[in-house]
Amino acid sequence: MLAYTYLAPGTFGLTEKPRPRLQHPRDAIVRVTLSSICTSDLHIKHGAVPRAVPGITLGHEMVGVVQETGSQVTNLSPGDRVAVNVETFCGQCFFCRRGFVNNCTDPNGGWALGCRIDGGQAEYVRVPYADQGLSKIPDSVSDRQALFVGDLLSTGLWAADLSQAGPEDTVLLLGAGPTGVCTLACLLLRAPKGVIVCEPDPQRRAFVQAHFPQVRTTTPDQALSLAAAVSGHGGADVVIEAAGGENTFDLAWQCARPNAVVVLVAMYDKPQVLPLPDMYGKNLTFKTGGVDACRCGELLSLIQAGRLDTTPLITHTFPLSRIQEAYDLFEQRQDGVIKVAIEPV
Repeated sequence: MLAYTYLAPGTFGLTEKPRPRLQHPRDAIVRVTLSSICTSDLHIKHGAVPRAVPGITLGHEMVGVVQETGSQVTNLSPGDRVAVNVETFCGQCFFCRRGFVNNCTDPNGGWALGCRIDGGQAEYVRVPYADQGLSKIPDSVSDRQALFVGDLLSTGLWAADLSQAGPEDTVLLLGAGPTGVCTLACLLLRAPKGVIVCEPDPQRRAFVQAHFPQVRTTTPDQALSLAAAVSGHGGADVVIEAAGGENTFDLAWQCARPNAVVVLVAMYDKPQVLPLPDMYGKNLTFKTGGVDACRCGELLSLIQAGRLDTTPLITHTFPLSRIQEAYDLFEQRQDGVIKVAIEPV
């Protein structure tokens, strides 16, 4: 089968690989029907994910159809349409029982697909702990509607919940890329008093304005003054940093009012400095980490009910045979690209 492969640091390529086989009774084999490219894939390319293993098939955003299940898989059958979770988790360890599935203690726990084991930018993928990592897609939900459930939308829901934003809060969201938009969609379910989206790219600001007209948009140079003016408390009640840019960490805490919550969901390429003397007295609460992506069923129900729709994020579609073109487009942010869908056929 065709598989897009991490060959060496800085080098990806489309290769021929054998179809995956069951390796454990809790495995499932999934025929991929649609996948996508994530910024995290680019982090692998540029060396920011040292645990990534050369030789693995890339890709952790995908949907497909179950082809085969191990003997201990009880809630799935061949033919089921499924959304694939970005994280592998056993469901039984200390962390899994508490919902902290990103910290699953299994050797393949956490982000494994497309990082430490073969992922889904291919025709088939093996999914460990399939009962945990696969969610059935309702018949009324399309592959394109479900594509981001296992990663981007899970991240958005997790970030919105970490924020604990409520009806009295003004929220500043940094970044209107794919993660930012999915976070915005989930944040609006909490009905905060006001939301400001900060994004330097005018095309992405226009996207937010077109699809979320109830939201204000601004640029980084105006974010601090606008957050202070709108909130009335000297800054935003909640700041969510979903950009991961050169100065966005500093902007996040600077735009927060005293005693605010700052949620960091961005994945940074290098360490960030916590300037404690400068922020002394602001009494900020920082929340950060990797997504606990264990609520895919809830997200699929919200999509089915018409309360979430991320299909506008898919701006381009390529066949797997042209995935290198798709990567180049995505990495260079050309032609107004936001997300790319990859069809294996």
